[in-house]
Amino acid sequence: MWNYDKKLQFPVKIKNPDPRAAQIIISQLGGADGELAASMRYLHQRYAMPYDEVIGILTDVGTEELAHLEMIAAILYQLTSNLNEEEVAKSPFATYFVDHTAGIYPVAASGVPFDMKYVGVKGDTIADLNEDLAAEQKARVTYDNILRLVDDPDIKEPIKFLREREIVHYQRFCDALRITQDHLDSKNFYAFNPSFDKGCGNNVFKKGNCNNCN
Repeated sequence: MWNYDKKLQFPVKIKNPDPRAAQIIISQLGGADGELAASMRYLHQRYAMPYDEVIGILTDVGTEELAHLEMIAAILYQLTSNLNEEEVAKSPFATYFVDHTAGIYPVAASGVPFDMKYVGVKGDTIADLNEDLAAEQKARVTYDNILRLVDDPDIKEPIKFLREREIVHYQRFCDALRITQDHLDSKNFYAFNPSFDKGCGNNVFKKGNCNNCN
């Protein structure tokens, strides 16, 4: 399904190791609002989506989130790969180093490991798309906070790029929600699950089509 291009979506070329920055940025690898959670969420949600256009949006965005995951991993590797023991010992990265050395392991900045409970898949079209809209806004806020805490332009430029893409993803999910609502009765699209209640939609509120519509 995928064609792998052996280059990052945006160049990452960090000259100066910085374990403090790595400890902050790692939340976008394994945190609740990070790139791993986003990619898993969208690529799994798409199977229950009843509309081809929305499936396409989830596939596109989920695939791009994998590319963003790779970017975050590259940033973390470049920030930590050439540290000496003294630099590690004096930094908040030391607790991570004890368990993972300079390996790339998905945790949040708080040290909490990635958990699949971050991957919200309800199997309800409206519920899942609203989950996605919130997720993109929360990811954008996290990138905003990272930019407030780092000064190195080599770090800030790829982070700015990732932040901008979260805004684009939010806009695409707005389109997906609009497409979904266009398929449904505008007076009742929050009252049933179009992924499961197959009889529901525009002008189909007839007795017997759906338990929730009778």
